Amino acid sequence: MPRKQHRRDFIKTTAAVGAGFWVAGGVTAKASLSANEEIRFGCIGIDGKGSSDSSDAKEHGKVVAICDIDEASLGKAESAFPGAKKFNDYRKLLEEMDKSIDAVTVSVPDHMHAVIASQAMKMGKHCFCQKPLTHSIEEARILGNIAREKNLVTQMGNQGTAMSNLRLSSALIKNGIAGTVKEAHVWTNRPVWPQSKGLKVKIKPDAGAEKEWETAKAKVHWDLWVGCAKNHPYSPEIHPFKWRGLWAFGTGALGDMACHTFNMAYMALNLRNPTTVKATGDGHDGVMYPKSSVIEFEFPEDNGRPAIKVFWYDGGQLPPAELLKDLPKQNTDKGDVPFDSAALIIGDKGKFYSPGDYGEFEKQSGIIVDGKFTMLSDIMTPVETIKSPGHEEEFANAIRGEGKTVSNFPGYASGLTETVLLGNLAVWARGHRIDWNGKTMGTKLTKVDEKSPDCDPSEIARLVRHEYLNGYNIASL
Repeated sequence: MPRKQHRRDFIKTTAAVGAGFWVAGGVTAKASLSANEEIRFGCIGIDGKGSSDSSDAKEHGKVVAICDIDEASLGKAESAFPGAKKFNDYRKLLEEMDKSIDAVTVSVPDHMHAVIASQAMKMGKHCFCQKPLTHSIEEARILGNIAREKNLVTQMGNQGTAMSNLRLSSALIKNGIAGTVKEAHVWTNRPVWPQSKGLKVKIKPDAGAEKEWETAKAKVHWDLWVGCAKNHPYSPEIHPFKWRGLWAFGTGALGDMACHTFNMAYMALNLRNPTTVKATGDGHDGVMYPKSSVIEFEFPEDNGRPAIKVFWYDGGQLPPAELLKDLPKQNTDKGDVPFDSAALIIGDKGKFYSPGDYGEFEKQSGIIVDGKFTMLSDIMTPVETIKSPGHEEEFANAIRGEGKTVSNFPGYASGLTETVLLGNLAVWARGHRIDWNGKTMGTKLTKVDEKSPDCDPSEIARLVRHEYLNGYNIASL
């Protein structure tokens, strides 16, 4: 397998941009702009990840409208987007700018992704939406259906999908570099925000901090931030970042990072619609996600790939030490240390290792056979990959009719998001196995830990199909 010759001499690549052979159901949208026309963007959510998403939109088109519930964020962005109309409510942006925008970026808390994206897409707008694509499983299917029926260009913000190492690693696994895959293990260093059973969100300022608290609160349109969720008192411990640890607004460590770290294995092994999912961890109180969890997915046979188990670890949990003992380490100022975020594919011929959130560490990525490591760049197996000009470039090019996006909603992103969110169903169920029917989105609960509290099936149903409050609704065809 390894030889003294570089990978580039063996890998067959194509110049085409878009969905590769590993992507099912890719959609080519009808070109809505000529190559010389400028894409007009409306950017919804412009702080945090929205800051880079709106900057990318500006690089590949013209941002004509910006929207954020935080006046401070709008003020900071004003100079970056001269002439762009400002909004606090995305609904007003879509209504007033309907004829003036071609595409939207959606970079807001998870619970509002689908509500905003579905309305924009139903109006015929191409859509870039941050990961995870949605907050509920049904929402992921709805967005995929709208994109398909409206023939729109879509892309989820899991940028590693466009990186050559991730695409190559997936293609090598699909081509059999590790042999017949038996199982996979994926882990992350998240959460890096507060989440734990019994952890309380502060809703009143500490003594002496009243003025600072009120100043921040005055700049936030809190009712618009809460949106379709159950009303909750304002707290700077929720906005702008720590909402990720709350069930009502975020999707926890799994939802935040699995669309990145799980991505390579998903692409390689088509990890859609597991038959069963179960989780162990610290438990939760229905408000906060647990401090840590281990989730086991069982996937059925698929197109010749045998049934396999995939394990997810967060909050400091890791695979068994036996699986980790001969993996390459990361060189740091503290010496060589294990990677705290990675994917490991176990086959009958070897172990394929892809450290980092996006498989970005080429020198430590590769195949381990009989304890011997071969770096990704030294693997000579010829495989076909799709060359990408870059994640954001794929989106802009596809709007102009030049190729496809790989992480499109109907063919890729909705399936990945569903798989990820199924893990959170198991986390909620606390000691119950969930049998999943992918066709009907039906669930069956079986208690596997007698010490666990009972789980009401209606609670699981609400995670699959959301209820929308405060006058909001998801737009569906």
